[in-house]
Amino acid sequence: MNGHDDIRLGTLIPAHDRTAEIVRQLLPHGFESFQIAFGTRVGDFPLPALAETVREVFAAHHTAQPGADLPPVVSALGVYGNPLTSPETVADWERLIDAAADFNCSIVSGFAGRIPGRPVPESYQKFGEVFRPLAKRAEDRGVRLAFENCEKRGTWEQGDWNIAHAPQAWEAMFNEVQSPVLGLEWEPCHQLVSFVDPLPQLRAWAHRIWHIHGKDATVLWDVVKTHGIRGGVPYVHHRTPGFGDTNWTDLISTLRMCGWRGSIDIEGFHDPVYRDRLETTGQVAALDYLKRCRGGRFIPNIF
Repeated sequence: MNGHDDIRLGTLIPAHDRTAEIVRQLLPHGFESFQIAFGTRVGDFPLPALAETVREVFAAHHTAQPGADLPPVVSALGVYGNPLTSPETVADWERLIDAAADFNCSIVSGFAGRIPGRPVPESYQKFGEVFRPLAKRAEDRGVRLAFENCEKRGTWEQGDWNIAHAPQAWEAMFNEVQSPVLGLEWEPCHQLVSFVDPLPQLRAWAHRIWHIHGKDATVLWDVVKTHGIRGGVPYVHHRTPGFGDTNWTDLISTLRMCGWRGSIDIEGFHDPVYRDRLETTGQVAALDYLKRCRGGRFIPNIF
């Protein structure tokens, strides 16, 4: 057994007709887990066929490298529409909950949703109406539901997509729907954007975090001090791990001290430098960095 099996390191893959092929090409670089993300809609995407092709890619990789550490897994399935305004998005959550077993996966993630243009608390009742039956459906199938902590450019007073971006909202959500399967899909990036120190928050909420996105941020403090955050000048960049402000060694150490188990999957396609022709370069560099932060190569204890 690999001693790093408590925290797998992988990446987020968009769902399309090349998903399995991209997974096949990434596996030799050492990715251990893959979140499959469906954007804002799942629709009539052929989930059983995708699950079968991904399983075949995993099996072929294991056959080619039988001694490889940590056989790859699908860590989560994600859809990021607004379930409080879109019945189609609710149906997407249902489809992914039902399909999770085909992927040997037990986490479905997305936005908690929001009543557009209204303060966060005005969405709590609707959140309960939508997610009580979804939570029951997930409980019956051994699936956990994880809400991403992305503010989607919203504030406490108004926004269009997601209420699950602050601890006060998390407490209210989990009180509104009292189910053990509800938790968070957390990342330090969205907290840094809001000037929140990620590590104390992580210590407080690790017990309710099911999945982690490997995305970081760089805050341009000189811009903040000169223009503020509403002066029309960009003050923060979303970054790939290893290129931002977060010390991921401390983050992973914090997770382990909290007894956390799960996957950290790199969320690419945001970095202002490592994108386009440098996208895969940046993601592999981030993977190598995160493996160093996890402790490097696992050596069985001899003492």
